Amino acid sequence: MKSKKMSVGQFNVWFEVLRFVLAIIIAFSISFIIMSFSTDAPFAAIGNLFVGPLTSIRRFSTVLETMIPLTFAGLAVSVMFKANQFNLAAEGALFMGALTAAILAIYMPGPPIVVIIASMLAAGIVGSLVCAIPGVLKIKWNCSEMVVSLMLNYVMLYFGTYIFNQVARDPDSAYNASYKFREGVKLSNILSKTRLHTGLIIMVAFVILTYVFIFKTKWGYKLRMTGSNLHFAKCAGISVAGVIMSSQLIGGFIAGVGGSTEMLGMYSRFQWSALPGYGFDGVILNILAKENPAYIPVAAFFVAYLRIGADYMYKQSGVAAEIVAIIEGLVIVLVAATAFLSKFRHRMTTKLSKDLLTSGGER
Repeated sequence: MKSKKMSVGQFNVWFEVLRFVLAIIIAFSISFIIMSFSTDAPFAAIGNLFVGPLTSIRRFSTVLETMIPLTFAGLAVSVMFKANQFNLAAEGALFMGALTAAILAIYMPGPPIVVIIASMLAAGIVGSLVCAIPGVLKIKWNCSEMVVSLMLNYVMLYFGTYIFNQVARDPDSAYNASYKFREGVKLSNILSKTRLHTGLIIMVAFVILTYVFIFKTKWGYKLRMTGSNLHFAKCAGISVAGVIMSSQLIGGFIAGVGGSTEMLGMYSRFQWSALPGYGFDGVILNILAKENPAYIPVAAFFVAYLRIGADYMYKQSGVAAEIVAIIEGLVIVLVAATAFLSKFRHRMTTKLSKDLLTSGGER
């Protein structure tokens, strides 16, 4: 009986897993060395970072809560990146989506479930409009979508703050917050004594829908074709302008829904006075997930776990939580660096190809 040999495709999958694991090991090793200069018990500190989120159900549920908006941001950026559009307006779309949902949650009449659904849809539409602006400028005047979207995020922040102050701000509140949402207009909790809400289920649904859209539909094929080779897509008769716009609209819709999910799941008032930062995290997640929406929740869980673990480490060991930023940065650099383990990959790919050709020629 002939032994089953690994194909080149299977090796590529395992190679990426190996590269990611090695990147994590190297990042944690360097961070451990840095920790040793700031604490007398670096082993205890790194131990708290690893096991902190597992010390209670509440802390682990906080990891999942943090993972929800991260995943939405990652999915939004993924759709736009697949069309080779470096649009960073998901940050502004998520902020405006959250504000839109909050305003409807305050003023819209009707059954709570209807208000929640309407708030999410409206937030998605607003998010689409935000992300469409860089797309229109790109198509019409060939403006850099990255530069436009970066500036647009701050436009959305101050425009949203103006709307908040004029429409939703509660003058009787002791802090900068809106009126309270209507009774019952909130995503229900999944676990008692935690804040983990049904946004987790909505997130999973969006992960599946995004993956199916990108890899299982003709629209997703056009999106990937345009992103991989713009000139070939034009020659193949694909409406490149339409694909670019659709990627911005869909990505913005996902970001807007993500903002509404975070707002209706975690808050009873709107109280954001700055950009939440999730849109920029979406870029990090796409680098870690290799722009595959199926892996974005895994990357989001990894980042959320690190951040909650860092908070526990700071409380227990006094080591600054900023050490997580070092770990994230090192992992991203190593994962994004195509030269990292490239010689090993080339050598193994060549060997597997030769073995497959040899076995294919045997009778």
